[in-house]
Amino acid sequence: MAKEKKLVQSITARDEDFAQWYTDVVREAKLCDYSGVKGCLNYLPNGYAIWENIQQDLDKRFKESGVENVYLPVLIPESLLQKEADHIEGFAPEAAWVTQGGSEPLQEKFCIRPTSETLFCDVWSKTVQSYRDLPKVWNQWCSVLRWEKTTRPFLRSREFLWQEGHTIHATYEEAEERTLMMRDIYYNFIQDDLAIPLITGRKTESEKFAGAQDTYTVEALMHDGQALQSGTSHFFGNSFPDAFNIKYADKNNELHSVYETSWGLSTRIIGAIIMVHGDDDGLVLPPRIAPVQTRVIPIAQHKEGVLDKAREILDALTAAGYKAKLDDSDKAPGWKFAEQEILGIPTRIEIGPKDIENGQVVVVRRDTREKIVVPIDEIATRLSEILETMQKEMFERAKAFRDERISSATTMEEMGRKFSEKPGFIKAMWCGGEACEDEIKAQVGGMTSRCIPDEQEHLSDTCVCCGKPAKHMVYWGRAY
Repeated sequence: MAKEKKLVQSITARDEDFAQWYTDVVREAKLCDYSGVKGCLNYLPNGYAIWENIQQDLDKRFKESGVENVYLPVLIPESLLQKEADHIEGFAPEAAWVTQGGSEPLQEKFCIRPTSETLFCDVWSKTVQSYRDLPKVWNQWCSVLRWEKTTRPFLRSREFLWQEGHTIHATYEEAEERTLMMRDIYYNFIQDDLAIPLITGRKTESEKFAGAQDTYTVEALMHDGQALQSGTSHFFGNSFPDAFNIKYADKNNELHSVYETSWGLSTRIIGAIIMVHGDDDGLVLPPRIAPVQTRVIPIAQHKEGVLDKAREILDALTAAGYKAKLDDSDKAPGWKFAEQEILGIPTRIEIGPKDIENGQVVVVRRDTREKIVVPIDEIATRLSEILETMQKEMFERAKAFRDERISSATTMEEMGRKFSEKPGFIKAMWCGGEACEDEIKAQVGGMTSRCIPDEQEHLSDTCVCCGKPAKHMVYWGRAY
């Protein structure tokens, strides 16, 4: 093992310099790198394959709930954006504009989409007339551009990949139900497939999405104790539809407004996978989302029969539905092991002359390094059990870490001290005033409200900041 560790010396220890560790893992696992356009990424095969699996699994969940996929243009006319004042004001600092087409200046400038509420509303304003046209439950997989000043791979880049869902409904109740339904789909997907435990609730007024009436969020805790907003679902009410004059005629031919929702999850969730599960040797991928679930590594492959048996095992695993690869390169086994660990492949299967003689293989788990001896003729069934156990235990370890990093505070001093001693989520009461949110951020190391949870706890009668009567218990934390 000591010799293998020398092969990954380029990865900084996680607890020594977390930011550098993260950058090292992204680089060494060949997930992405920066392009020639500042702040924009080249998604490399290893990183994009993770996103493809996220797309596949999440899209299936969407469609089971009645979502249809569409694709709308990347350019938004300025006049269209200006129809919803709060929305354009919220995105103005991040907007990128196209002002010239070919060699001619444009009569109207176009915004490169930072989000697409206005485009969807423009379509519906022309196509929705009757109650028979409702609901519209649409989603698009695309990229958006936001002119961020500070960027980090996956976590914050100028152009990033995401899905953005947009819906309109005949009633307030239907729209609110869809908003919460999509929040719950994100919650279940991230916990089930990515093995990341979450807290969930509603954003405060100052933290909600520009133009939304309510924003619901799922929040994850990274290994360094900082929070990551991992998916959001927004209830817009009538604000956007009324700005675009979207009306429908009911059965009595009376006109009514519609109610809108919007929801999204982006490639920043890959950053969450890295920061929740990774270790000092590289990436650790949950089996359900891993592009490759196991890598077959022949030992002493120059000896007769070893490569043939390795290929035979690969064929059996592939036929059984596993995502499996064979490393038959001329690298030494130690290098192959280290590479498999850097890439985060959940398991490796070692097969050498002695294993063949004994009719067995050795399965090594990426997360715990546990070595499991399995009869060759049982590998196709036993591997499934190993992967499921690994998936479950990765979630349980992450949840234990998250729970151990949740504290409660009733004063600002206690809030700051507990966060300094053990960074994570702090539960504290709040009066509902934006001034107190600003004061907490200024006084307690940049801590912001993460969400108002559905299940409220009564920690005290007064706001942690101003001492006035409290309205909500809030999760607070420093966030990416």
